[in-house]
Amino acid sequence: MRVCKSRAITTIIIGHVTKEGNIAGPRVLEHMVDTVLYLEGERYFSYRILRGVKNRFGSTNEIGMFEMQEKGMVEITNPSDILISERDDNPAGSCIVSSIEGTRPILVELQALTSQTIFGYPKRTANGIDYNRLSLLIAVLEKKAGLMLSSQDVYLNVVGGLRINEPSIDLGIILVTASSFKNVPIPKDMMIIGEVGLTGEVRRINMIEKRLKEAEKLGFKTCIIPESNKKDLKDTYKLDIIGVKNINEAMKKVGLK
Repeated sequence: MRVCKSRAITTIIIGHVTKEGNIAGPRVLEHMVDTVLYLEGERYFSYRILRGVKNRFGSTNEIGMFEMQEKGMVEITNPSDILISERDDNPAGSCIVSSIEGTRPILVELQALTSQTIFGYPKRTANGIDYNRLSLLIAVLEKKAGLMLSSQDVYLNVVGGLRINEPSIDLGIILVTASSFKNVPIPKDMMIIGEVGLTGEVRRINMIEKRLKEAEKLGFKTCIIPESNKKDLKDTYKLDIIGVKNINEAMKKVGLK
């Protein structure tokens, strides 16, 4: 570090991460450097996300999304269009949600599958979201919407191999699970966003304007959002924006009740 700073040499150190996602080795390395970048991605998918977790001279709220091709890593300028491009038909158990990666809204497809369990204890499998979050939302769906999923195996997948931890996809998880259980498709041109509380209420989310503009740009016609967010909207959109206060209202708007 002393030599590089004295001679104005830019140095890149490449290291490994542990199973928990932290930099392997002593933490002093992370404190010494000016910037820490994580290159994230699933083993069996070609997409990679470059995420800044430390930046001494700037913001860490930006990400870059790339695809591994024959000539190397190629930037994806419109990730939303790529992640929902193969959604040609409109089966039950599929919906589009919006997640914020850094300051960029990304539209992704959620898929759910419910099937009668052959064991005494129903199986819950989550790919791309936290398993505990899925279990919690299933409990809310049973208690507040009256869907008996105790005899159903529930599988949920985020298409494209992305991992999303943002609570704004909660309502999408609720509705896509109910869609698969009732075998009723969610309209193809609809986007769903909203955080869900333990009492079944749909709570406010941040950066709602950016999400709506992204949906509008990609040709969506309807968007279900929290009622508290709808009241504060200032811009006008070509979207049909529906505000809901709880999961039962949302299910009625989608045709699941």
